[in-house]
Amino acid sequence: MATTERAEPAKGAELEPVYVWDVLVRLTHWLIVFSMLVLAATGFYIGRPFVTAGGPAGQNFVTGWVKIVHAYAAIVFTLAVVSRIVWMFLGPRRSGWRQFIPVAPRRRRELVSSAKFYMFLERTPPQNIGHNPLAGLTYVAVYGLYLVMILSGFALYSVSSHSYMHVWHFLLPWVHGAQNMRWIHHVTMWLLLGFVVHHLYSAIMVARVEKNGVIDSIFSGYKFLPKNRPPDDQR
Repeated sequence: MATTERAEPAKGAELEPVYVWDVLVRLTHWLIVFSMLVLAATGFYIGRPFVTAGGPAGQNFVTGWVKIVHAYAAIVFTLAVVSRIVWMFLGPRRSGWRQFIPVAPRRRRELVSSAKFYMFLERTPPQNIGHNPLAGLTYVAVYGLYLVMILSGFALYSVSSHSYMHVWHFLLPWVHGAQNMRWIHHVTMWLLLGFVVHHLYSAIMVARVEKNGVIDSIFSGYKFLPKNRPPDDQR
């Protein structure tokens, strides 16, 4: 008979290093982080250019170079996001889609307790090897925003493109033109920047409560977890 009780680590429980985040997960994570920062900075400038260069624009090409940097950062961002999505289905269990969609009964039960922890109604979060169930579902929404950002960027690029990227022009009529698509692109950027703030806050809070090296793990891949934790197949 299933139980809804959580297995909490006892105070002073023996911990062991567990390899949670593989190389591709960590690599795509940091590529997304740094490309997002570049995209946000260059995107702000493209929306409101503020550098006045003396002489002909063709010789200075300031905004043009910013757009080039924006385009290459967008390529890195797109490849990282697509690689991570593919890895959800081809990678190991701890990196797989079950970490995002709570198909296991245990993870469905822990959705409520995860929410209570973030609302300060419970002292400790559910004990999970990877993402807790609520965080996993949140990342589904975040990856949805990533795809909106990518597709809206492709559509905007198609306006001035004379190459194969013009194929994405068909997306513009869906939102009644480039101006509405630009607005969607801009709002999505702000939503993602808001998530970055929330993500940092949540990571620091969980790290202080669980004391399992969760922040260090995105560099090393290892978290420190109790030896008496439930096995992977119960998550």
